[in-house]
Amino acid sequence: MGIKLFLVGYMGCGKSSLGKKLSKVTGYEFVDMDSVIEQREGAAISEIFHYAGEEYFRRAERALIEELATKEGDMIISTGGGAPTWSDNMEYMNRAGVCVYLRRTAQQIASRLSPHGRQKRPKLRGLNDEELVAFMTENMAEREPYYSQAKCIVECAERSDAEIIDIILSYVKSNE
Repeated sequence: MGIKLFLVGYMGCGKSSLGKKLSKVTGYEFVDMDSVIEQREGAAISEIFHYAGEEYFRRAERALIEELATKEGDMIISTGGGAPTWSDNMEYMNRAGVCVYLRRTAQQIASRLSPHGRQKRPKLRGLNDEELVAFMTENMAEREPYYSQAKCIVECAERSDAEIIDIILSYVKSNE
């Protein structure tokens, strides 16, 4: 079946960018779940939420998690920020592979988000900097019990991408 690394964490924490770099280092296939769903649905995540609803999106997300978990080969999977909070997704991903939680503070994530990054995320659209950090702080606290179920938790503050990748790879090697 292969190794499955599920990158989890709040939107904008670096799951996609780190996943791509990790893929280059390991040679594992990289899959960005949001991109796959957008491609399959022919619509942006924000449009799917608006026209079909969150429940529809979460079901599509779960189906994709199950598909990737059973696919042959080693994979790095960037999950959507809300995926771990729906149904028993965290439990399922932990059984199917290794969940890696990329933990950052709301302030760190806010400083990483470009104006486009804010626009494409339905829940962040139209918020000023102060509102953004306040919303994210509250929302992240609600999600923390899910994210913290990950087998590998990486504190990303003050660490370079190379250091974060080394931590993840060390964890995987020590748990093979």
